Amino acid sequence: MTDTASDIDPFLETGRKLFAGSADFKWAADSLKALPPMGKLEIAFAGRSNVGKSSLVNALTGRNTLARTSHTPGRTQQLNFFEIGERFHLVDMPGYGYAAVEKEKVQAWTQLIHDYLRGRASLARVYVLIDARHGIKPVDEKVLETLDKAAVSYQIVLTKADELKKGEIEKRIADTAAKIAKRAAAFPVIVPTSSRTGAGIPELRAQIARLLSERGEA
Repeated sequence: MTDTASDIDPFLETGRKLFAGSADFKWAADSLKALPPMGKLEIAFAGRSNVGKSSLVNALTGRNTLARTSHTPGRTQQLNFFEIGERFHLVDMPGYGYAAVEKEKVQAWTQLIHDYLRGRASLARVYVLIDARHGIKPVDEKVLETLDKAAVSYQIVLTKADELKKGEIEKRIADTAAKIAKRAAAFPVIVPTSSRTGAGIPELRAQIARLLSERGEA
């Protein structure tokens, strides 16, 4: 399911302005004890290693180097907090699943991800990034289950949508919607994006602007 244009049109300009402002690195945490004090609303981006998470964060903010990108999975090794327009914190999380590092490190990151997702009162929504070419995998299901149990709102964002034909991306959206239909914490609108072409970026910004408005932060 995707929004109709009329649903998010009122937030397109708000979203553009939201991400046109400052975007500053604020904090890095490699353990629960190292997390910053809870204050501003937090919106987190989670996804498998190499799903294109850092590229999407950079595309959203219009900055090529805000989040670290690499062709080597596993380069983001901690929770990175960025303050966006002095309005909210965007949290870039370590990729889960495969990473070209020691197995023990991957396990530690995975535990940190799940612990953060379960216990952060200031966390308003998690955007779970899914590679449009592959759809939801079992490792993604585990994260969705954690979010459902913790009653943390989450929304699916399809990355690399430009690598599929129109009919294929529409089928992927429908398949993904069916998989999350009965999940309690899932927001039903699925956002297809491409960091390379910019497709879907204004709509994702609008989704975030609408969330802030609903939370009284706009």
